[in-house]
Amino acid sequence: MPSLRETYDALIESGQLKPDPAQEAAIPEFDRMREALLKPVKKGLFRKAPEAPKGLYLWGGVGRGKSMLMDVFVDILDDVPARRVHFHAFMQEIHAAMHEVRKTGVDDAIAPVAADVSAAVRLLAFDEMQITDITDAMIVGRLFERLFADGVVVITTSNRVPDDLYKDGLNRALFLPFIELIKEKMVVHELTSPTDYRQDRLSGTQVYFTPVNAESRAAMDAVWDDLAGSPGAPLTLRVKGRDVVIPHFHNGMGRARFHDLCGQPLGAADYLALADAVRVLLLDDIPCLGRSNFNEAKRFVTLIDALYESRVRLICSAAAQPEMLYLEGEGTFEFERTASRLREMQADGWGD
Repeated sequence: MPSLRETYDALIESGQLKPDPAQEAAIPEFDRMREALLKPVKKGLFRKAPEAPKGLYLWGGVGRGKSMLMDVFVDILDDVPARRVHFHAFMQEIHAAMHEVRKTGVDDAIAPVAADVSAAVRLLAFDEMQITDITDAMIVGRLFERLFADGVVVITTSNRVPDDLYKDGLNRALFLPFIELIKEKMVVHELTSPTDYRQDRLSGTQVYFTPVNAESRAAMDAVWDDLAGSPGAPLTLRVKGRDVVIPHFHNGMGRARFHDLCGQPLGAADYLALADAVRVLLLDDIPCLGRSNFNEAKRFVTLIDALYESRVRLICSAAAQPEMLYLEGEGTFEFERTASRLREMQADGWGD
């Protein structure tokens, strides 16, 4: 089984990657975990299993290669039971499992759920750790305390330093022990590459396709295939008791149709959660807007505001150019700002 160092060098040699000193500086952290995970687990009543290595909290700017390094690492572990999952999706599974366990009448639903996770894996690899929901914030500390105690090794990527997790969140003081747990059980490493590879791939790429037809849909498919390289899987965000579903999600990139996000009874909180979860959003089939779909138009304005303020890269197909999307009915004047933002978000390098 090759090390990550050997695999990374081979990818550079084949031309699939370019040398990056910041990425290379993180590789020793992965390889120390690999060496520990490859040691056989001793079994028996009086045999003590080797102490689990510290995990890794890899943080830094968008598009620097954090998820790529983690994915390659998980792929080379072979027989080590490992799971790679988006953090939001994992927490949704935990909530669902706890709901089922509570039906049995247990006092502490976290304990059996954590035990089931620990029994299935030795390594958990999370993409995009961020906490925006108070229900996650209130259980994540006890959950991870049990996982660490069971010897589960955790790797996670994040755009935030640990001290900024759940920043300004409700009852944040109750969350602070989890931050200290991260620092105790994981090596915190900043990936400081100056290169945003995702933006580089988008550089010079058309990001607004009109009109909506077979040609524009094919163009959107091509952009997704180039950036994601995978069909992606649905991602469900739980926001104030509502489910916000991104039909296709992979490595911080989401894809949805206009109706998926604006044809549903969603509001600002939902769109802010979405903007927190994705760094690039492909939005298909934006129609012309007006009196006949006034509610959808209002939601679209709110969505664009959330994406704009969070500097999310938007790629979309639409029935018309931004200035021609909303020509009649109440709200045409207010839409001028949205059209201006849609224009600005098309600029090469926007979102840096």
